[in-house]
Amino acid sequence: MTFGFQVTSRLDNGLGRTGIIHTPHGDIATPAFIVVGTKASVKALTPDQLTDLGAQAVLANAYHLFLQPGHDLVDEAGGVGQFMAWDGPTFTDSGGFQVLSLGAGFKKTLAMDVSQLTEADVIAADRDRKAMVDDDGVTFRSPLNGDLHRFTPEVSMSIQHRLGADVMMAFDELTTLFNTRAYQEEALERTRRWAERCLTEHRRLSAERAERPYQALYGVIQGAQYEDLRRRACRDLSSMTVDGQRFDGFGIGGAIEKANLGTIVGWCADELPQDRPRHLLGISEPDDLFAACRAGADTFDCVNPSRVARNAAIYTADGRYNVNTAPFRHDFRPLEPGCDCYTCTHVTRAYLHHLFKAKELLANTLATIHNERWTVRLVDGIRAAMANGELDDFEAEFMGRWNAHGGRLVPTAR
Repeated sequence: MTFGFQVTSRLDNGLGRTGIIHTPHGDIATPAFIVVGTKASVKALTPDQLTDLGAQAVLANAYHLFLQPGHDLVDEAGGVGQFMAWDGPTFTDSGGFQVLSLGAGFKKTLAMDVSQLTEADVIAADRDRKAMVDDDGVTFRSPLNGDLHRFTPEVSMSIQHRLGADVMMAFDELTTLFNTRAYQEEALERTRRWAERCLTEHRRLSAERAERPYQALYGVIQGAQYEDLRRRACRDLSSMTVDGQRFDGFGIGGAIEKANLGTIVGWCADELPQDRPRHLLGISEPDDLFAACRAGADTFDCVNPSRVARNAAIYTADGRYNVNTAPFRHDFRPLEPGCDCYTCTHVTRAYLHHLFKAKELLANTLATIHNERWTVRLVDGIRAAMANGELDDFEAEFMGRWNAHGGRLVPTAR
């Protein structure tokens, strides 16, 4: 086994920590932001550009790669990293999140604000449901061609083993903030049973494919916003073993109201073993990153930096702005003064404004380079501040600037 984790420093609260995750394809200094490459590609970027912007690892989507081009083809290519020409560590999710996004659950987000959701939203989501969950697994139709597919814990493990990522996630059922307490309990027990089946199949496949580098398996903690359910899930999965096989780390998933994110991660960190890493699925906003790091998350992923970049939204320490709007047509400054990314050191806001208006593909690349670098650099800064005992000052300064404009940069005269 070439997977491991060591803690290098701790916050005074006993939860937040810095560390190093060792994988067959390199080490990850934590806390770390894991860049999302859904279909074995970080949209608009090359692997060399990922390296240049400081990405330590990439997370690919098992569900989408199962549908296209197929996990067997990726296996034939040598695994997702070799397939996409990325030689660093790789993660894959289980496909469980896609059950939510297909309509069996609700909303493609982890840290949601329930005040924004209406009864009409819930009714519409139920009407458009395209996946059905039962005790054995999930049946769903492909959004590509309508074909019927079936995911079970064993199928998810088979797909992920063939994708060959260094870190895999156990198959789980993701619930929503609108599910009843009774359903949360039912889903939690179903996820526990699926986790045990994942461990069994993971052990079998690891032995069957012993010539390949060991792939770590994380158990996924559910339980929504119920403290007793979250703690129960942590205890169940952290103590679970199958013929000596245990989970190598843990994913913290599920629907979480944004204001409670740090509290819920803290419950989990309090229960989970100190010698195994914790991955928080689906966050990238600055306040969420600070809260998660303080509460004990080691890694996290989110599509947001690249997604909003393709819509011309640019991150800066003073908030976010849309570079394709009128104030930036004659603005010859970098996207963010002082930023060290390729985009900021080579082109101006005016040029990127032109590219978006002209619908040039280069716009997506340049904006994505900046947003991914910005997010990676923020988490790098949090990690350094934690190690140096300066997190309070770093957070106060950073969030003070960010919140001064409510997270939106107000255009000013040049």
